[in-house]
Amino acid sequence: MRKFNIRKVLDGLTAVSSAASASSASQQQQAGNRESDIQETLQSEHFQLCKTVRHGFPYQPSALAFDPVQKILAIGTQTGALRLFGRPGVECYCQHDSGAAVIQLQFLINEGALVSALADDTLHLWNLRQKRPAILHSLKFNRERITFCHLPFQSKWLYVGTERGNIHIVNVESFTLSGYVIMWNKAIELSSKSHPGPIVHISDNPMDEGKLLIGFESGTVVLWDLKSKKADYRYTHDEAIHSVAWHHEGKQFICSHSDGTLTIWNVKSPTKPFQTITPHGKQLKDGKKPEPCKPILKVEYKTTRAGEPFIILSGGLSYDTVGRRPCLTVMHGKSTAVLEMDYSIVDFLTLCETPYPNDFQEPYAVVVLLEKDLVLIDLAQNGYPIFENPYPLTIHESPVTCCEYFADCPVDLIPALYSVGARQKRQGYSKKEWPISGGNWGLITQSYPEIIITGHADGSIKFWDASAITLQVLYKLKTAKVFEKSRNKDDRPNTDIVDEDPYAIQIISWCPESRMLCVAGVSAHVIIYRFSKQEVTTEVIPMLEVRLLYEINDIETPDGEQIPPLPTPGTSSNPQSIVPQSHPSTSSSSSDGLRDNVPCLKVKNSPLKQSPGYQIELVIQLVWVSGEPPQQITSLAVNSAYGLVVFGNCNGIAMVDYLQKTVLLNLGTIELYGSNDPYRREPRSPRKTRQPSGGLCDINEGTVVPEDRCKSPTSDVKDNSFSRSRSSSVTSIDKESREAISALHFCETFTRKADTSPSPCLWVGTTLGTVLVIVLNLPPGGEQRLLQPVIVSPSGTILRLKGAILRMAFLDTTGSLVPPAHEPWREHNVPEDKDEKDKSKKRRPVSVSPSSSQEISENQYAVICSEKQAKVISLPSQNCIYKHNITETSFVLRGDIVSLSNSICLACFCANGHIMAFSLPSLRPLLDVYYLPLTNMRIARTFCFTNNGQALYLVSPTEIQRLTYSQETCENLQEMLGELFTPVETPEAPNRGFFKGLFGGGAQSLDREELFGESASGKASRSLAQHIPGPGGIEGVKGAASGVVGELARARLALDERGQKLGELEEKTAAMLYSADSFSKHAHEMMLKYKDKKWYQF
Repeated sequence: MRKFNIRKVLDGLTAVSSAASASSASQQQQAGNRESDIQETLQSEHFQLCKTVRHGFPYQPSALAFDPVQKILAIGTQTGALRLFGRPGVECYCQHDSGAAVIQLQFLINEGALVSALADDTLHLWNLRQKRPAILHSLKFNRERITFCHLPFQSKWLYVGTERGNIHIVNVESFTLSGYVIMWNKAIELSSKSHPGPIVHISDNPMDEGKLLIGFESGTVVLWDLKSKKADYRYTHDEAIHSVAWHHEGKQFICSHSDGTLTIWNVKSPTKPFQTITPHGKQLKDGKKPEPCKPILKVEYKTTRAGEPFIILSGGLSYDTVGRRPCLTVMHGKSTAVLEMDYSIVDFLTLCETPYPNDFQEPYAVVVLLEKDLVLIDLAQNGYPIFENPYPLTIHESPVTCCEYFADCPVDLIPALYSVGARQKRQGYSKKEWPISGGNWGLITQSYPEIIITGHADGSIKFWDASAITLQVLYKLKTAKVFEKSRNKDDRPNTDIVDEDPYAIQIISWCPESRMLCVAGVSAHVIIYRFSKQEVTTEVIPMLEVRLLYEINDIETPDGEQIPPLPTPGTSSNPQSIVPQSHPSTSSSSSDGLRDNVPCLKVKNSPLKQSPGYQIELVIQLVWVSGEPPQQITSLAVNSAYGLVVFGNCNGIAMVDYLQKTVLLNLGTIELYGSNDPYRREPRSPRKTRQPSGGLCDINEGTVVPEDRCKSPTSDVKDNSFSRSRSSSVTSIDKESREAISALHFCETFTRKADTSPSPCLWVGTTLGTVLVIVLNLPPGGEQRLLQPVIVSPSGTILRLKGAILRMAFLDTTGSLVPPAHEPWREHNVPEDKDEKDKSKKRRPVSVSPSSSQEISENQYAVICSEKQAKVISLPSQNCIYKHNITETSFVLRGDIVSLSNSICLACFCANGHIMAFSLPSLRPLLDVYYLPLTNMRIARTFCFTNNGQALYLVSPTEIQRLTYSQETCENLQEMLGELFTPVETPEAPNRGFFKGLFGGGAQSLDREELFGESASGKASRSLAQHIPGPGGIEGVKGAASGVVGELARARLALDERGQKLGELEEKTAAMLYSADSFSKHAHEMMLKYKDKKWYQF
């Protein structure tokens, strides 16, 4: 345990002015004695950084696979990610190191293994028998490009088709090539003069494993006899082939073509198709061929015992259906159902009762992988309803613009949010259980509630239950419904400060204890919500308009009266009592015809029905000032105990009493300083300066034209400058004149050096590193609170740090966090009885702290974190007792004061990719790990830390990545993760029947080992592909007890024991070569990416 260092305390004396040095020195000395009692329990061994789970829809999906026995779904993406889904709550994320797109996935059915084929012509074998799947083997093709793979059920030989039209065979146990190759020129007609194109399909005849059906892109299909090594039949068609599927009896197959047709072929009639169907073609008279349609990208042919087969296909719509949404077509007997999808179809799979291809398939559902969604269709119910998706895949339903994370919330919050959210669920889903049900849940070692709140581009807010590394949506709030929707573009005169998404959420301020919610939107609007379990109808929506600017002589209240700058302490600020308006003031113009006093959005003036959940308390809008649009809000805070909300932007600060619906404070940033402005600035009219706002949510500062001032926060701009206030095109005068409010914190603390007891106040931080303190004089509780005005006055206290202020917090004498005061939640829409009223009169704001009020009055510490440094300041003396420069060359994007292991620390995420933690109050470095570089604004906008060592950020537009910086959570993570593989008996093979057995019918088996093994086919060319051992090999040995993977693992161990190290050396060399090749590729990609960028754009 470490105690405070008295030398550091004494160092603080140098900062004290000489006039007060004597008194301050004694004060500091006393403080030092007390501070030495605070024992810091956090040590660096309490910290460890690791990713925990990834939630959300896989970004840019490209491949799909399903294990029908284990009931696990796999999705591959264009960035080399692999997501595996079992029963709700069991999911897993893996990543291929190369980052190449996944083109195909193949499960080793019921073996706990998966083969992935990548666009860089590598095959990888994944072991799924461990909680974090790992690659056992990789095979890199050097001379040919992989286009299609097929692994027959219960076979260890994988067929790999290539762009050149050849088929190679891989042993999935050893991941080595067989010497058996099917060359394209042997497969096609000798008389053919042209190349048949790449392989687009491979499958074995369901009734005869010795016959392989090969589909070439040009339209040729070949039935290859594996034993005799020659083609039995060749089927030629004019149109290019996209996919092929067998009938389970092996006598017919179906092809889908580029002209929107399906051809059904009898195996023994290669001359012409048995039937040609154009599912979406208009049938013309006179027997002419139907008009060509769009390509049918995939077809599946599934049989049922009791009725007609199902033909399921994607694509094939006629060309005149312009603007029609992508469709999945289900043909069953004479009925054809066309199911419209919200996004384009990437792939689909039919889920069947049996894994055996030679049995009636009995399809029961279709999994459709869309560009931005996953849909499951119930084939057994009339109308083909969809299953209700239990996975948290709707994070991106509207693009995420901000998020907040709360761990260790009050225990009654999640049930309360769930109960109001349950009423929002839509109806009409399939009645059946979700069919992807594999795997087992992990152990729950964390018992505290966690909530994630996401703000979205359409103005919606979602509350998620994030407890115990799972994610489930609880409740959705639509903030846009308070505003009038513009019906057409001409009807939008005022929303033009943003290009699109005028309701997008930028900042969320939430008090979990009182359940008060406050949000700031991109159109310079703030909405305050109360939580209620009762439905209410609001006749008139309470509304305020605020005219916020930074001209000293032109500070106006909404009703046009002058207000004095800031009153002296002790005098009332004369809050202007504004009658809540049912709609904004009509558009008015100043004398020179410029837009003036107009908000950006129009509040509805009709009664609003509000469902149980969050209900509007007040809408506040900033208005246009003399042709200058209101600047976006950069900081926001709400306090339920004081009944106040405060927000700021680059023009100034406004404070509103939401109980009395009045504006208490409306000041330009410069006026906050009074006569103490260190910059001696002369305020200028906003009309003269057209600088963009210097807000924290700005993406490009200074280098943009005025029209681009407020781009929608959803435009995931690749950064033009991550350094917020360093752009060379902004002069120092402009930067100073646009000092934005960057941090706000309500608290009960010492406001001046002479104070003997703490009092309610607001601490204000700016982008120039200044901290100012405003004193709040609150009337007594109960009815008096609604009648008497709140008095606000400056304290004169000014503190300075380097860089914009990000976060402030307060500690008591024991070093414990002093949270802001809050009111406990109560149902607001039910009248109180007399006893409750008496209680509420006496009720004091709750400020939970381990210390007694006597100790609080002795001493407190303010913790202030800026972009560059952190300071701990002793109160009331205002001496800086600890200071730490967090970064010199970069800047902090997010800083949070959080609790961990019964103590507290400051956690920071830097723009250079470092995650750091510091002890409090001494600011000792406890953790400094390079985690990820800041590659776009999405990460900067969404990264947040919370209690108990949890953090998250939006890793892609559709996915949340959670991580932990707690060593204890890292240790327990393995137990908490779900298991994908569970031992399941493989279903029995279909019975061949007496007559089929007697007369030689039924499925013909094949000894593939005899054909493809080294003794029969020889060795493959060494230069064709190289084997690379995977990092998961050793762990895989432990995890794989049986099956293909286990056999392979045991064989490899036996080799090692015999001392055969030569092969290993060769493999290591191959791995190093592959690694070097991968590195050079990455380096080249990075060079191309950043070739034309300036230094400040990185």
